[in-house]
Amino acid sequence: MERIYDNVTKEVMDEKLWLLLGEGIIKIFLVLLLSRIIIRIGKTVISKFFAVRLRSPIRVSERRETTLIKLLENIVTYVINFIALVMILEIFGFDVKALLAGAGILGLAVGFGAQSLVKDIITGFFVIFEDHFSVGDYIKINTFEGEVLEIGLRTTKIKSSSGELHLIPNGSIVQVTNYSILNSKAVVDVAIPNDGSAELAERVLIQTLNNMEGKYDFLVKAPEFLGIEAISPDEVVFRVTAETKPMHHVEMSRILRKEISAALDLSGIKSTYNGSES
Repeated sequence: MERIYDNVTKEVMDEKLWLLLGEGIIKIFLVLLLSRIIIRIGKTVISKFFAVRLRSPIRVSERRETTLIKLLENIVTYVINFIALVMILEIFGFDVKALLAGAGILGLAVGFGAQSLVKDIITGFFVIFEDHFSVGDYIKINTFEGEVLEIGLRTTKIKSSSGELHLIPNGSIVQVTNYSILNSKAVVDVAIPNDGSAELAERVLIQTLNNMEGKYDFLVKAPEFLGIEAISPDEVVFRVTAETKPMHHVEMSRILRKEISAALDLSGIKSTYNGSES
């Protein structure tokens, strides 16, 4: 027992051991510090590159640039951290080449299990570079609907209108509806009593819609009066539409109902509404 104690004490008190340990700690610290610096420089270069593109006449959309910046920053971080990990393993004396060779064999063994991961990453690249949607877009993926917060290598994060955060594997994206690319359209049906006031109501509607042109920033052009949509013994239904910038159709429908109702009330005509947005 005493001999074991002496051997342990001798090893612990060995100056070479402490020198090697101190040297290893310093090397690891330098590797971690250098990796942080390189990652920061890489992110700065990416930001400056896209800042130059902002002043260029040939450029992609701002939302897509935000998505690409985030993706490239993630790639830089993953690559540099992997290289730093390899260097730290070498400092500890591991044979990295043997480990990588073993990882290759292990990779073949678990290849079938990793198919979903590969599918997620490949789909993520296609989503970004084919510009299916970008950060900030309001979309519907399969049954999930909301604003895109982040598009990663494996998952897409969207926030629903009620605040839930959905993490969707990119490989599971089958159907996408993007509400933020094309202009939206508000459709409002205005019903009035079938009592002979249809001509007056038509004139009031046309005048009201024309007066709305240029009144709202998100209104692309003056709302259109499409005419009579339906007639019954009790009522006449007119249809009006308004083209808006993406995602403003619901707000525009409410404004149409409010302005039309006020105008018809001034003319002594009662009205009811049905509407849809697209």
